[in-house]
Amino acid sequence: MLILIFLFFMIASMIVSSQLKSRFKKYSKTPLSSNLSGREVAEKMLHDNGIFDVKVIPSKGTLTDHYNPANKTVNLSESVYHGRNVAAAAVAAHECGHAVQHARSYAPLKLRSALVPVQNVSAKILNAVFIMMFFGAFLLPGFITFDLALQIIIACYAVFTLFAFITLPVEINATQRALAWLHSANITSGRNHHQAQDALKWAAYTYVVAALSALATLAYYVMIFLGRRD
Repeated sequence: MLILIFLFFMIASMIVSSQLKSRFKKYSKTPLSSNLSGREVAEKMLHDNGIFDVKVIPSKGTLTDHYNPANKTVNLSESVYHGRNVAAAAVAAHECGHAVQHARSYAPLKLRSALVPVQNVSAKILNAVFIMMFFGAFLLPGFITFDLALQIIIACYAVFTLFAFITLPVEINATQRALAWLHSANITSGRNHHQAQDALKWAAYTYVVAALSALATLAYYVMIFLGRRD
């Protein structure tokens, strides 16, 4: 059962990832009428929202774009940072959407940030439990019972699932802020704006797949635990 869940979501993730890369490759060839680079788009959106203490810096790699609330930096992959196209503008604006959320104390973003250390600890605990379960009779009975191991796994996946679902409104809201600003600032218009929407839509789907995958895995372990109690 777990293998089927894994395979299903692995295939779904591959499809979404493929579509996402295809869209960004396509829209990376579509120039902006404003001819602004991703860095310039990001800086303009930040300033238009009254944010002057966030730096826009380049980041190595592909699709490594992110906002870091710890040091207040919008990190853009080099193709986005230097790019003067629809894809670069869409990504830059989306990441700045997170900076705006941070500046406005957007509740779901604050909650997700608070859950990051909890999720990291949960991941370490889960790895330790799976290692003990892998060695079975040699390690598991000496430390915890199988039922307790299941309860720990369920608790860890509950954290992962909660984090994944809280991430959804954070990402969707950042996209909404980005698209609204791109339109109002005349960065994108007409066909360009629909392309930006399409690119960010597929980016959002990656988070939807991740959330559903976490929920399905959690449900699987809950069913195993309840089945052992019957």
